[in-house]
Amino acid sequence: MTTVALIGNPNTGKTTLFNSLTDKYAYVGNWTGVTVEKKQGQVKDTDIMMIDLPGVYSLDPLTKDESVVADYLMHNEPQLILNVTNASQLRRNLLLTIEVLELGYPTILVLNMIDDLKRTGFEYNCTVLADRLGCKVVTTNARNRKGIAELRKQVIDYPDQNADGLTLDYPPMIQQAIRQASTRLVKGTGYSLRFARWLTIQFMNKNKVVRHFAKENQLAPLLQQQAYYDAQKFADRIFDTRLTFIEGLLKDARQQLATSNNRQLTSKIDRVVTNPLLGLPIFALIFFIMFKLSFDWVGTPLSNLLDQFISGPVSTTADHLLASLGAIPALRSLVVNGIIAGVGGVLAFVPQIFMLFACISLLEDSGYMARAALVTDRIMQAIGLNGKSFIPLIIGFGCNVTGVMAARTIEQPKERLVTTLIMPYMSCSARLPIYSLFVAAFFPRHQALIVLSLYFLGVVVALTMAKLYQVIFQVKESSIFVVELPQYHVPRLDIIWHGTWDKGKGFIKKAGTIIFAGTVLIWLLSSFGTTGFVSNSANSFAADLGRLLVPIFKPIGVIQWQAISALFTGVLAKEVITSSMMVMFHTSSKAVLITALGQFISPLAAYSLLVFILLYAPCFATLATIKQETGSGKWALYSAGSSLVVAYLIAGLIFQVGQLFL
Repeated sequence: MTTVALIGNPNTGKTTLFNSLTDKYAYVGNWTGVTVEKKQGQVKDTDIMMIDLPGVYSLDPLTKDESVVADYLMHNEPQLILNVTNASQLRRNLLLTIEVLELGYPTILVLNMIDDLKRTGFEYNCTVLADRLGCKVVTTNARNRKGIAELRKQVIDYPDQNADGLTLDYPPMIQQAIRQASTRLVKGTGYSLRFARWLTIQFMNKNKVVRHFAKENQLAPLLQQQAYYDAQKFADRIFDTRLTFIEGLLKDARQQLATSNNRQLTSKIDRVVTNPLLGLPIFALIFFIMFKLSFDWVGTPLSNLLDQFISGPVSTTADHLLASLGAIPALRSLVVNGIIAGVGGVLAFVPQIFMLFACISLLEDSGYMARAALVTDRIMQAIGLNGKSFIPLIIGFGCNVTGVMAARTIEQPKERLVTTLIMPYMSCSARLPIYSLFVAAFFPRHQALIVLSLYFLGVVVALTMAKLYQVIFQVKESSIFVVELPQYHVPRLDIIWHGTWDKGKGFIKKAGTIIFAGTVLIWLLSSFGTTGFVSNSANSFAADLGRLLVPIFKPIGVIQWQAISALFTGVLAKEVITSSMMVMFHTSSKAVLITALGQFISPLAAYSLLVFILLYAPCFATLATIKQETGSGKWALYSAGSSLVVAYLIAGLIFQVGQLFL
């Protein structure tokens, strides 16, 4: 099996290229941090395995993402490296290219987004680039598959060819130091001279992964001359030499084309959408329209049709079939009032969730989402963070688990911890079925506005807690925020569909696993009591538990045992709250449940409950990820406890203050 590694800066289209070559879809976005794990897939009709590594700016790691790449190259030997670059940003992208080429593996330099470069009125002579860099150069535009066939051919043929590699001429004193240390390393270990030279340069440059590797393999004595290198300002001299080489190379390879106004158009749009005064209102307006589409104009009508199908033909057919087979009442209740009512009730919200994800995918593919990170950077700076922290929070709108994992891109440990702890306040997609149910029952004329208010409340609470943590943890240093602003694109339907499916399939998968298990659990609790099987759930264990806790939840307006019992199942997964409601009210119809809720909960209490659900304890999967990413179970327990307290206080404040105006 031949192994090919994809390496490149964030937002170079690397993952799109991976998808085109392997026919396996992976998440694509326009901001750094989207790829937090390496992905792999087989090139079509070959025995070539392609590894999609996280987007990085350097092999000298500052973040966990970059450590993944450096560590992979230290302990693996790919037969070929595809170094994917943004053709219109070569000056910066080639800094990583030089590090890769110095490593000595066979490499193909991919100039992706070549159409964007040509729209600026320039192109590069690939022959000049190839000769000076010592590697193959291929141009592509992965979005429309231009150049993919040629790249595939090169990938298949190139591993059998020898790599010329690149050896830069650094200043004489530094060159001598590199030569001496790498020679000792070759004699002491048997490493190839090129790999030894790369290790030496990275070791002198204080690369943490390389230094750990050197310590593990007892190489430090062969490389340790750091006092000399610091005196010679090694890192600065290395950077200056590389930058001078790049500028000279691009000057020689650059060719003028006909002038294009595309970049001017992008600049004109950016002057509006990233404007200090207009940027945030535009951001809020876009999200409002997104929620109108999901909860009013498109998503809700489709959801109602699916609900009618599940609660009508599906539920009725199942009940008749079980009756004809002579099933006992308890089994019929489990299937109809438990599984179909619970799981089916949650699946009825799929159209709304997929509509929201389609809107997000459209914003990503158009290039706007990178601007959103830039606009919100100003807010993040006010609380001591920056746009790099906001990116995982945006990802957390889809799933808190992936949001926590995306926080790996933050260099500073304390800042990364703060971002991780405020992540559960982001309103993940699992809460959408609950929102949809309650806004339809209590706020039918203002569904989008109510949902938008919950999303923004989550952000406000998260930022407030972040400011508090900044003081408590004494965070004094902030990560460097660098974000690519790609040119605007007309969104492609296939990319939008793939993005929507990739984000939404987890919801459907949950329906058959966690939601199914939670539904069965709540059916058991609401169908059995101290006297055994009960036909009235008011006599069940679930009712006993809910009534026991009514005094605690009364200050936030929740006095219904069904709602209190459902909150406990929500710790498994927030979607289970909706399925629990369906089960305890013995209905698979969203319309029937909406009517029932409206009879015993006031709109104020309903909004207070929604706020509590927004902010209270994260699901088990998020808690497990927090434990994994922080390396300590105490932070997971703290996250659960602190969010529960915050949810109770804010929901109680809203309900108590709201009552003063009623």
